[in-house]
Amino acid sequence: MDEDTTTIHITKTLTSSMIVELIDEYPNLEEITCSPSVYNRTSNTYIDALKQLDINVKRHYNWGAKSRSNGIEFYVLKLSDEGLTPKQISQKLEISLNRVYYLLRKANARFDNRKRKYDHDEIKQLKKDGLKPKEISDKLDIPLRSVYYILNKK
Repeated sequence: MDEDTTTIHITKTLTSSMIVELIDEYPNLEEITCSPSVYNRTSNTYIDALKQLDINVKRHYNWGAKSRSNGIEFYVLKLSDEGLTPKQISQKLEISLNRVYYLLRKANARFDNRKRKYDHDEIKQLKKDGLKPKEISDKLDIPLRSVYYILNKK
């Protein structure tokens, strides 16, 4: 007898003998949950009888895999915002690299996993400051064609 239990989940259709067993085993029973398919197969007579005993029968969806994240998404996003690469995040949090990529995509985080030969942000900032592509090319000692490519890329 489990006197503390007030809610149970069943996976079989309710029968009169099953109801008697449940009431004997769980004297403080207040709620019985079951999947929609089990609920649909259960007689309305049994459901009404249980209501008279102040025991509710409810449909309960308990499907699918449970989240295994343990709140790690927050740390992955935080480290990504700090500028760490997915590989560095993976090593720091001791989770797989695929999991890091999955969590970043799930959160719609913008991350760049490519190494760049030139600093695109610096080139775009110099353009905003009023420098011409030729001047940027000379100042940073990079090909003019690369400057145009970076500036025209969306």
